[in-house]
Amino acid sequence: MSARRKVASLAAAGVAPLALTALSVTPAAAHGSMTDPVSRVSACFQEGPESPRSAACKAAVAASGAQAFYDWNGVNIANAAGKSKEIIPDGKLCSAGNDKYKGLDLPRADWPSSKLSAGNHTFRYKGTAPHKGSFELFVTKESYDPSKPLKWSDLEEKPFVKVTDPKMENGDYVFDGKIPAREGRHLIYSIWQRSDSPEAFYTCSDVVFGKDSGGSGSAAPAPAASAPSDQDIAAGADKSSVEHHGHGDADAKTGAEATGAAPAADEATGDNRPEVNGGAEKPVTTANDNLAETGGNSNTPYIAIGGAAALAVGAAAMFATTRRRAAGRHGR
Repeated sequence: MSARRKVASLAAAGVAPLALTALSVTPAAAHGSMTDPVSRVSACFQEGPESPRSAACKAAVAASGAQAFYDWNGVNIANAAGKSKEIIPDGKLCSAGNDKYKGLDLPRADWPSSKLSAGNHTFRYKGTAPHKGSFELFVTKESYDPSKPLKWSDLEEKPFVKVTDPKMENGDYVFDGKIPAREGRHLIYSIWQRSDSPEAFYTCSDVVFGKDSGGSGSAAPAPAASAPSDQDIAAGADKSSVEHHGHGDADAKTGAEATGAAPAADEATGDNRPEVNGGAEKPVTTANDNLAETGGNSNTPYIAIGGAAALAVGAAAMFATTRRRAAGRHGR
């Protein structure tokens, strides 16, 4: 085979599939969890998935296993599309109907909790893979009983906070809201619905207004919840399954310096059956989505397409070089 044909064959066999791969790139899945007030999953991750301190987190790990808490930032439904109330059943709000996180749904009055007061409050939500979208926060009604499974009817019908594309500070979405007056133990439920994808994320944050009496079924007040620090998150990253499908995780742990965001991560590599993950298969993602910046959008695939074009240019250059060498040999 001539040098020209060999190079052409290489280009056809190598560059074309690479270009097609680039054309199929999809945006990386967002991840995160509420850290002020601290979500259940964040609190148990901070305590340590292998040996949590609180009775509630011990029970949650016993029900779900430690891996769920290393994957603290992945309580999601891939195809929620604004229909959370329709697709998440009563009693499974904290897990978002995902069996992997079923320990979060345990009805207990001793979950680690955050102190709150009625009035203005600054909320923080750790966004480990930021994207555009809206946050809705709901508070439980005055009749809420933490010793019973959480139902949609336990929450106020309308969110007391709704914000779109809030600012980011040091890897946290930060936004303000006015908390309604409550007494004793309650729960704040958050829905983060992406606008660049049908995916949504969910958190349950146990909170106490005034003095915590321990609530129904509890002999003593619950411990205070603590959010994981950046050091805690980094220390647990190697055990997290929230990473790229079959790719190296170098890209998952680098690159949000421009926004101060925590490292981006792709969709969890856990169970992908339709009956898990809220009845939706998880979206396919790739290692080079480059969506660490807040507001990553559908234009991103063109970055990868540009990379494929660069490969094609390189192949063309190699072809030209080989042709010149072949011509030189024929001339001698």
